[in-house]
Amino acid sequence: MIRFQHIAKSVVMAAIAVLVSASFSAAEQGGKYWTPADGQPVPHKAGHARQHVAKPTTATATATRKQSAFARMEDSAAAKKREHHLILQVNTNDPAAMNLALNNATNVAQYYKDAGEKVKIEVVTFGPGLHMLREDTSPVKTRIEEMALSTPEVSFKACGNTQEKMQKAESKDIPIVRQAEVVKSGVVRVMELQEMGWTYVKP
Repeated sequence: MIRFQHIAKSVVMAAIAVLVSASFSAAEQGGKYWTPADGQPVPHKAGHARQHVAKPTTATATATRKQSAFARMEDSAAAKKREHHLILQVNTNDPAAMNLALNNATNVAQYYKDAGEKVKIEVVTFGPGLHMLREDTSPVKTRIEEMALSTPEVSFKACGNTQEKMQKAESKDIPIVRQAEVVKSGVVRVMELQEMGWTYVKP
């Protein structure tokens, strides 16, 4: 009788152990956890450690959207503050080339004005192109005077080396229009501006 009771007790304990084991297994297979990728619950896979990642809150999502909006605003402001730089070279005593340079300068200045961006333009003359800025021979002197008032983004540079050579050749002073500035060398001026990142164009 005692032996029978012992056997019965062993059978009951074994059955309980099987039931408990099955319950844990079902819980592991049916368990859910939050994935960090999309915040959606997915079944927990057997053999994998359970992950407990907090679901993103509404406040966190809102803060992320605000940060993105501010970043876009900062990028837009930076683009508007960006300044463009252009060199226009004139080295020929040709009224058509001089007017083309002035047309280019006016068009570029207006383009960036409409875009809300800053621009600086230098018209650099040397060699025969110095006639463009000579007070006594310039065929575009009136246009330069008008542009100095209407388009301050454009400035004019006259080559000092060319001026000196013309003075010796003509045995007289070579006057430069007051809207222009004399630099030591027109070619060097173009080189230095390019080294600073300016865009070079020869009309």
